[in-house]
Amino acid sequence: MSNQASIMKQKELFGHPVGLYVLFFTEMWERFSYYGMRAILVLYLVAQTTDENAGLGWTNAEALALYGWYTMLVYVASIPGGWIADKLLGQKKSVLYGGILLVAGHSVLAIEEMWAFYTGLGLIIAGVGMLKPNISTMVGGLYKKGDIRRDKGFTIFYIGINVGAFLSSLIVGYVGEVHGWHYGFGLAGIGMALGLLQYVLGQKHLKYVGNFIGTSENAEDKEAMNRPLTKVEKDRIVVLLISFLLVIVFWGAFEQAGGLMNIYAMDNTNRMLMGWEVPASWFQSLNAMFIIFLGTTVAGFWAKRKLEGKVATSLFKMIIGLIIMGTGFFFMSAASAQLESTGASAMYWLVLAYLFHTVGELCISPVALSYITKLAPLKYASLMMGVFFAMTGLGNKLAGLLGESASKFGEFTIFTGIAVFCIAFGAIVMLFRKKLEVLTHGVEDDERDMNDELPEGYELADEKIN
Repeated sequence: MSNQASIMKQKELFGHPVGLYVLFFTEMWERFSYYGMRAILVLYLVAQTTDENAGLGWTNAEALALYGWYTMLVYVASIPGGWIADKLLGQKKSVLYGGILLVAGHSVLAIEEMWAFYTGLGLIIAGVGMLKPNISTMVGGLYKKGDIRRDKGFTIFYIGINVGAFLSSLIVGYVGEVHGWHYGFGLAGIGMALGLLQYVLGQKHLKYVGNFIGTSENAEDKEAMNRPLTKVEKDRIVVLLISFLLVIVFWGAFEQAGGLMNIYAMDNTNRMLMGWEVPASWFQSLNAMFIIFLGTTVAGFWAKRKLEGKVATSLFKMIIGLIIMGTGFFFMSAASAQLESTGASAMYWLVLAYLFHTVGELCISPVALSYITKLAPLKYASLMMGVFFAMTGLGNKLAGLLGESASKFGEFTIFTGIAVFCIAFGAIVMLFRKKLEVLTHGVEDDERDMNDELPEGYELADEKIN
């Protein structure tokens, strides 16, 4: 039986393979651990050693520099993680080993020693590198070629990411700020352990996806692994690499959330709400909350637009996402202006900025994940996903450099500059969009003709999801 035929025989739930929900919850808990640690990392670094909840007493610039290197390396590690999956282990085993490394890393961070701090960060970098690109590639493998459910499947998967991020910012952020930073780090490790457990228990629903094709007896897999790349495949790789420039710019701006905007929320925002001070780390949950509520709405908007025959290609969505996200930084410019005139800025500026950032993210990030699984050659599927996350990592490093420069140029200049650059860069890529899409050789053209091949009952399930 061919792999495509095996995929068609998968059990389904709400119109999607059951395996999607296994990966959904695995990634949810992985992101709970990662974003929980991220929400308190910079705050822990800048907290004074004499505070009741003592930190390391670093300067803002020093903390943002480490944050930039750490978040870059977390994603750059996806390149060797993807290579290992493609050449040695397969995606399924790579996710398992990545989860084990993550549990170990977060557990070590709970120890109040500097050797444990750096060791824990190193283990987390290796764990995310193994897990992140391969679990995303497995999502694409759940759907047969041309299945129009793929983009929506990635959006559902992406909501799982942000359920974890939302809960972690509130729970881990609160525990870290109020009860102790290392308790927060340890709690993040417990979350990852839960994700690893349910991944192991859900293997029966992942039987036909993520296996190492290097030892496959399937004729299609052997042919895909051994033949050289065709011109069509090479052209598609070119389009992917160019689209990754959008990814670098997007995350370079977006990741101000964990760095500069996180510190801005703590130092410059009036966080009093009905006599109670909102923890600074809680603002990290806004992005995830908006994704949970708006995820299927944005996906539905693009699906409707495509059915109406309007432009709704992946590259178009990604460009629009960058422009929308860039526009959100104008709200931070307004916050900085209010700070200069009154000595503090209102919380609603942060809320509006995160709203626009979220809509932009929904247009670019899950779409890019799906785009890679459509365009990447089978034998380089995990590696190309790894390159995507490495570009995300470079964007994170860029974010750290921009955040550091705020101490020299001021928040207003940085926020406004980011907004203008993102909008201008998106507009430039839009001018070349049609020429780039020619190089995809119609990879998305067949999707609108798949309705007759959908599993029975999918249309009803599709309405429920939306």
